[in-house]
Amino acid sequence: MPFGRTFKLALRFSLREMRGGFSGFFIFLTCIALGVAAIGGVNSVARAITAGVANEGQVLLGADIRFELNQREVTAPERVFLDGLGAVAESASMRSMARLENGSDQTLAEVKAVDPAYPLYGALQTEPQLDLAELFDAKAGVYGAAAPDLLFERLGLKLGDRVKVGTTTFELRARLVTEPDAVSDGFGFAPRLLLSMEGLRASGLIQPGSLVEFAYKIRLPAGSSEADLATIRERATAEFPQAGWSIRTRSNAAPALSSNIERFSQFLTLVGLTALVVGGVGVANAVRAYLDGKRSVIATFKSLGASGGFVFTVYLVQILLIAGIGIVAGLVLGALMPFAASAALRSLIPVPAETGIYPGALGSAALFGLLVTLAFALLPLGRARDVPATALFREMGFEGRGLPHLAYVLTALGIAAVLAALAIMFSGDRRIASIFVGATVFSFIVLRSVGWLVQWVARKSPRVRSTALRLAIGNIHRPGALTPSVVLSLGLGLTLLVTLALIDGNLRRQIAGSLPERAPNFFFVDIQSTEVENFTRLVENEAPGGKLMRVPMLRGRVVALNGVNVQKMTVPAEGAWVLRGDRGITYSDTIPENATLSEGAWWPKDYSGEPLVSFSAEEAKAIGLKIGDTVTVNVLGRDITARIASFRQVEWESMGINFVMVFSPNAFAGAPHSWLATLSLDNATAADESRILNAVTRAFPAVTTVRVKDALDVVNRLVGQLGTAVRAAASVALIASVLVLSGALAAGNRARIHDAVVLKTLGATRKTLISAFSLEYMLIGLATAIFALLAGGVAAWFVVARIMMLPSHFLPEVALGTIVFALVLTVGFGLAGTWRVLGHKAAPVLRNL
Repeated sequence: MPFGRTFKLALRFSLREMRGGFSGFFIFLTCIALGVAAIGGVNSVARAITAGVANEGQVLLGADIRFELNQREVTAPERVFLDGLGAVAESASMRSMARLENGSDQTLAEVKAVDPAYPLYGALQTEPQLDLAELFDAKAGVYGAAAPDLLFERLGLKLGDRVKVGTTTFELRARLVTEPDAVSDGFGFAPRLLLSMEGLRASGLIQPGSLVEFAYKIRLPAGSSEADLATIRERATAEFPQAGWSIRTRSNAAPALSSNIERFSQFLTLVGLTALVVGGVGVANAVRAYLDGKRSVIATFKSLGASGGFVFTVYLVQILLIAGIGIVAGLVLGALMPFAASAALRSLIPVPAETGIYPGALGSAALFGLLVTLAFALLPLGRARDVPATALFREMGFEGRGLPHLAYVLTALGIAAVLAALAIMFSGDRRIASIFVGATVFSFIVLRSVGWLVQWVARKSPRVRSTALRLAIGNIHRPGALTPSVVLSLGLGLTLLVTLALIDGNLRRQIAGSLPERAPNFFFVDIQSTEVENFTRLVENEAPGGKLMRVPMLRGRVVALNGVNVQKMTVPAEGAWVLRGDRGITYSDTIPENATLSEGAWWPKDYSGEPLVSFSAEEAKAIGLKIGDTVTVNVLGRDITARIASFRQVEWESMGINFVMVFSPNAFAGAPHSWLATLSLDNATAADESRILNAVTRAFPAVTTVRVKDALDVVNRLVGQLGTAVRAAASVALIASVLVLSGALAAGNRARIHDAVVLKTLGATRKTLISAFSLEYMLIGLATAIFALLAGGVAAWFVVARIMMLPSHFLPEVALGTIVFALVLTVGFGLAGTWRVLGHKAAPVLRNL
């Protein structure tokens, strides 16, 4: 029969059989819909945010193009160049201490000063709404300022109260509600304090070497294109090659936000793909159970002369139609996710998401759903095709051992390979995606091996006296046992959960325990060279038992490696952060205390030759640097080229004073700079810290003091929020695992009914059977939990120890929780299904044996 007629006939039979509904396919539909919705929804939300950033680029950047300089303002020729481009708004940002007039309390603040042209785009919203003159101009010698509620709360202030910043007093005239270009300024650890450029200059905070960033925002004439922006960037680089300014345009208004969204959406997409792959096990179980219920129909088809290919086509069409319904349901949920998430995102991300339908994101999710369905449905369908009618009439075949015909196995493996390739290709970071896909494949193989191992151990175990335990062990290794399906379905979800729980637990442990023990109590920033000795004496008097470390500090941008512009280089993600933005740099005659030389040699004291630099070994390796290479940094508008003399192993986790680059002192001879210091105290109380903080702030109002405990509290909150989001994402995969587990148990109910009826007929009591089934599920759940702990522990160790470079610990509470959770799931779901099995009458079942 021609293929066309065969397919039409198969389609007619498929549709006719499906009139009875989708009984037995709830797990199938839910798993596919859940995975597709997770992938489509996450990508749609990410694209909505990215589109929002792109559409609001001018407002978020506060300009069409923005020039940023560290520790210096533009020169006269540079200002003439900027003024020739369009309207210019100047601002300056730095950290400083805001303190009460009487000096009784203070807090760290992110100070931002703006000129009368601010903002070029968007609107500054305050309560009450005031124009810039009313908000900032000096009245009776007192400048005005605005701040968010957080600063008012920390210092116990109200509108009209005053704070001192540097040597100047500011009146808080309004609460800051919306700062249009806040996202482009990056993340801040402290509340904003908005004031005027005139007020900042009066405060005395801007000194030679102060860590202040100047931004010059340009509004171009209407109709300026992206090509015009590119031309301006090229002109700025060509006309001022040593300016050292960072240039951003409206198309790249918030690179850090966009990058973080991309990374997080990639992670969530991979988690969604895990949920979909776990759901694939549910697809295989559902297809096998469905075909098991169609034994007589398939046997009749074959007895009447239908070919195996016709039977295969009939049920493949049914599976694809049902999968299509699940995919459509998942796509609907995924398409609605940006609309549902819009309100929640608005409170977390100050960027309006561009809600809408994103066909690309939904199309990739639908493709993943289809490929997973085919990859996992082909094997049971192929087995149904090849089982003879006589075996089906004897109710044999599907529980038999072995694989279907080689063609089906190879096709399924080919589809799985395409699925893995697409997952890597669609990913922003293909290295991480490759590791993730490889780990998933490895987990599948190992989990299947674990299932076989459990069955082998059960088969080889000695005979026990307990009837219930003997039945449980027999059920684990008998033909058609649930062991491989349960171990595979639950193992992936539990492994992911254990991995994330251990990573989260280790991070919290570091932040709450290990880091504070090793970290200094205070960081002091912007200590002027003329004040550093007086500052040292004050701190030594206030904290006689403390350990004070101080180093000179400048800000510089790496502009070239071995004479090649870094903007033209492709650098791996692990080292790219060193070349992105400005870095803190220092100089020293001796090797820093918390670092060890790993390669090369340190320069001698009073060295006066070619500028040299010592580079952090790990970052140098990531970038591809070696001893003898050259690094060019721009500091204060001047390019300085130094040769790499050594590599250092840096203890970043100590949170002490660490730098990627330490230069020979002659590299910065005569350059204005400030100093950075840390203070470590033994057994200091909160009162001791407050006294020291107050003393330093009173004596040196321009010095910025950061209490490490406060910074760690901010980080801890961020880790907590991130951990909640990650656990919520991981729960999708876990829900899929639970669904697949229940599906696997339901797929074995037919065999359970036969076993229970026969055993009851032979005299087994309901109590004995329940005990046997409980022990079976408990043993399988325990084996799965042990694997999840081992695999999750290794994965978490790799992330924490090798990627985050932090001490990794195995947490007993996570292990205990995982084991309990696995046992509750397996025993609970198992007994829920078994209870119905034990209620069947014996006679109807025995008549069909």
